[in-house]
Amino acid sequence: MLSLPDFREKQILFIAGKDAEKDKIKFSNDNICLTKEGQIENQVSCHKIFALFVIGDCSLTTVLMRNCQKYGVSLFLLKNNFETYGRIISTADGNYLLREKQYRLGNEIEIAKKIISNKLANQIFLLEQSKKEAAAEYLKELKCKISLTKDGKDLLGLEGCASKFFFQGYFGELGWFKRMPRTKIDIANTLLDLGYTILFNFVDSLLGIYGFDPYKGFYHRLFFQRKSLTCDLVEPFRAIIDKQLLKSRHLGQINKNDFKFIKGRYELSYENHRKYLEIFSLAIMDNKEKLFSYTRDFYYFIMNGSDFPVFQMQ
Repeated sequence: MLSLPDFREKQILFIAGKDAEKDKIKFSNDNICLTKEGQIENQVSCHKIFALFVIGDCSLTTVLMRNCQKYGVSLFLLKNNFETYGRIISTADGNYLLREKQYRLGNEIEIAKKIISNKLANQIFLLEQSKKEAAAEYLKELKCKISLTKDGKDLLGLEGCASKFFFQGYFGELGWFKRMPRTKIDIANTLLDLGYTILFNFVDSLLGIYGFDPYKGFYHRLFFQRKSLTCDLVEPFRAIIDKQLLKSRHLGQINKNDFKFIKGRYELSYENHRKYLEIFSLAIMDNKEKLFSYTRDFYYFIMNGSDFPVFQMQ
């Protein structure tokens, strides 16, 4: 099982392909190599990579896939619009003791409350940090009501209300309309989709280290092909992406000309993929040790009843 000192050395690698016939990703001498027309353009040691994101069209070798599994590198395949269509997760297969406890764990609503309480705490922190006091006070009132919710439906309604007010308060200066996942109705929603996608896959990879069943969650209910546990554990960390989006706006990193408006949707041009991938991946990597520690402590919570983990924004 991967230790924290080893994990500190790991990075996320993004490779954008444009031509499946000319662009090839292969494995050679413990390196993951990108070749164009047979010539190595770049290479990175597989020992330094935690997750590999392949965006667009390129060829992958079976040797690469086999060695990604061997060296614990999770592989994600994304379309040019960053929709994930395939993944090969490096997992601790056969951890039946963990899954047995995960399936039998009772009090699911209490676990869900802890997750959402942590999420709201981080949203409140961001609002107070940005001097949005009115919205922060309202979320504090909602957070106090979490303990009174009786079931998942009540908690879902409360969390939805909190998120609505958070987005309106925090992103008001962006001309915020409302959160509409995957619609790409505006630049802010498009970039949140991108950041949340990278975060989701990163958390999914961390869960794979321990051998969790990512489809069995506590807050997000069972649904066909939905990784409910991954959805659960992403919630407290969404604030990382939210904070980075507003920070990037203040730093002037977001340029409307980087996007194309096609059929009512904002799409990133191929040339500008790398810029925004780097922005959000660096934000995640700045918090990678906390993400690792949270997942590790969640594992201990399931296995032996240790304290439930908490992630605090700073």
